[in-house]
Amino acid sequence: MEIKRDNYLKKIIRSQGNGMIKIITGLRRSGKSYLLFRLYYNYLIKSGVSPESIIRIALDDVRNEKYLNPIELVNYVESHLKSDRMNYVLLDEVQLVSNFTGVLNTLLRMDNVDLYVTGSNSRFLSSDIATEFRGRGDEIHLYPLSFGEFLTVNNGEKGKSWQEYIRYGGLPQVVLLNDKESKEQYLRNLYHSVYIKDLFERNRIQKESAFEELVKVLASTIGSPCNPSKLSNTFKSVKNEELKSDTIYNYIKYLEDAFLIEQSERYDVKGKKYIGSLSKYYFTDIGLRNSILDFRQQEETHIMENVIYNELRTRGLSVDVGMVEIRKKSEDVLAKRQLEVDFVVNSGSYRCYIQSALSIPDKEKMQQECASLINIKDAFKKIIVVRDDIIPWYTDDGVYIVGLYDFLLNPDVLGW
Repeated sequence: MEIKRDNYLKKIIRSQGNGMIKIITGLRRSGKSYLLFRLYYNYLIKSGVSPESIIRIALDDVRNEKYLNPIELVNYVESHLKSDRMNYVLLDEVQLVSNFTGVLNTLLRMDNVDLYVTGSNSRFLSSDIATEFRGRGDEIHLYPLSFGEFLTVNNGEKGKSWQEYIRYGGLPQVVLLNDKESKEQYLRNLYHSVYIKDLFERNRIQKESAFEELVKVLASTIGSPCNPSKLSNTFKSVKNEELKSDTIYNYIKYLEDAFLIEQSERYDVKGKKYIGSLSKYYFTDIGLRNSILDFRQQEETHIMENVIYNELRTRGLSVDVGMVEIRKKSEDVLAKRQLEVDFVVNSGSYRCYIQSALSIPDKEKMQQECASLINIKDAFKKIIVVRDDIIPWYTDDGVYIVGLYDFLLNPDVLGW
């Protein structure tokens, strides 16, 4: 069965032949190799490119171990280039090559080479690639399947598909498995044998049990504001364990580097500035998050918020956590109060504000969900996403109420 990743494939196609390195990043097992080696390869063949002009090397394949040597890799590619046509060089997990920046520089200088690489570690992109190839690197970040992509594979009714999606997530291999036991076992094994093992080895983590405990804490508190100091206090009071905030900061960065989690910073909407106190952390794949907690703590409220965050990031939007300060006078005393906006969404000059609400059963709940939004005095769109499958409508205050499925399956909802 072919899993369509049309949005990502279109991004690669738009970048074809632009003289830059196309850098495909993302969580391991999220489908980078499939996107590059199958979907894009098939596109090239259908476009009339000869297979002889396409050089594909999976550098995490033991049969290609000798190409981890930079000289061997460059010599192999060079020996297979056709001088009379464009050559498409596709390298999977290029960060495994020693001095891979030197390799990419060398290949980039060759005539008639269009270069595509994948990597599973953000350090590979954010430090080495961004510094070495500034202005010559074009990043395409791949996420696990969105709910819309999931539905193209899972042909069930939307409600049933949603329940499966928020339990097992969107890693392509998980979606293709047929039964509950296989899905859960795959996710558990993947987390421990691939992600945790890789994190320990790459970062030389000494306090392995403390690191795993921190991951569980983060998985338990998705959608809750926290920071390394707060987490350190949690370890001391609840876990009865000393884990310094600097260590926690480093551990969180390791998880971000591996694309397991993303940080959403706190932003003062009225003051138009970031507040460096608390942030929220969301898991790139809900199935992995659930496996970390052994498929307990299935609070749909927080999981729905995480899915909405991932959907926004999949669409290429920047997402912050909003804070709106209001002042009310009571008995001649001016009181300040901070209200939260789940998501402040940006892209260039575009902005919107989004609240996630599992349900709005009454007028009181509606007022509560709208409170922060109606206190933002600008013209940008203000949206509340509710779990119910409803016909979208506007409140008297101009807040747009939309059902979850409409939001996830119809990008035009954002007016972007």
